[in-house]
Amino acid sequence: MTPLASVGWSPDASALRIVDQRLLPGEVVLRDLRSVDAVCDAIRTLAVRGAPAIGAAGAIGLAASTAPEPGESADAHWARVTEAAALIRAARPTAVNLPWAVDRVMAAARRARQAAGAPHAVSAALRAEATAIHAEDRETCGRIGAHGAALLHRATAGDGALRVLTHCNAGALATCGIGTALAPVYVTHAQGRPVAVWADETRPLFQGSRLTAWELSEAGIPVTVLADGMAAPLLRTGQVDAVLVGADRIAANGDTANKIGTYGLALAARAHGVPFYVLAPSSTVDPDTPDGDAIPIEERDGDEVRAPFGRPTAPAGVAVWNPAFDVTPAALIAAIVTEHGVHRPPYDFRRPPAGCG
Repeated sequence: MTPLASVGWSPDASALRIVDQRLLPGEVVLRDLRSVDAVCDAIRTLAVRGAPAIGAAGAIGLAASTAPEPGESADAHWARVTEAAALIRAARPTAVNLPWAVDRVMAAARRARQAAGAPHAVSAALRAEATAIHAEDRETCGRIGAHGAALLHRATAGDGALRVLTHCNAGALATCGIGTALAPVYVTHAQGRPVAVWADETRPLFQGSRLTAWELSEAGIPVTVLADGMAAPLLRTGQVDAVLVGADRIAANGDTANKIGTYGLALAARAHGVPFYVLAPSSTVDPDTPDGDAIPIEERDGDEVRAPFGRPTAPAGVAVWNPAFDVTPAALIAAIVTEHGVHRPPYDFRRPPAGCG
């Protein structure tokens, strides 16, 4: 089956439509967002999440929330657009796809303003560029899946089921297509080859057990959930052929920010000789960030740990450290797969990848 579209335009193209991921797996609720505040809130509260998805959401949300008002002057409309762009761009700090997408649609809007000046021209440019970003991400996911599936097929010598371990959710719910880290899983499954997924639950908000397990189950792909602390013992047993993760920002040297817990998983994979692969669109590579030390790490409310989803799991008021992401050094990453192919260390994204799977 085709994975559920997590982000896109509403049917009447007047709003950003998202699947509210805070409610999964219990309910599938679609929300149409028409205001800047609603878009920012959805991004901050993880109603929409995943680096490519929030990039597309930011672009579509900006276009949808700044449609010209009757009688609005060109200057007033432009002031409203630039203010909205700044708010959406800053909604979350770590994933580079969000500012990348907002900057891209704003560049198109500036060109339209210089050429025509009228609010309707600026609005049309925003909408067209946001739509292009969404469509391109769908295609990008497919290419990542093809490159990743070829890479993994060779790793297992084409014999027996492919067995992968993943962390957080980097599937259809995190993108506009079939995902990044899960894209090779969907491609392998579509090819009729056996594949099985181990999914870390991914504390504190359980994106692995709530989201990855849900979407793979819906697609008919075997998935087994395990507590985060069980990953290292699992890797020791030899039941995992590869670890697949997504990324929120990849530094110029290959250091990669992803969901908290990824770094520890990479260390365990290295200790047990299991290849650790990062899969992400090239838009996640930030050439202006030299290494992992320069990646801003979002810290979230301690109640996500003390009382996830309102259920206390720690004493009220106890001190909590809750970074949303960690950085995996490039030295622990066997390859980084983008839509352009398979990059091998030492990482230099200014050059084409050495191979395509």
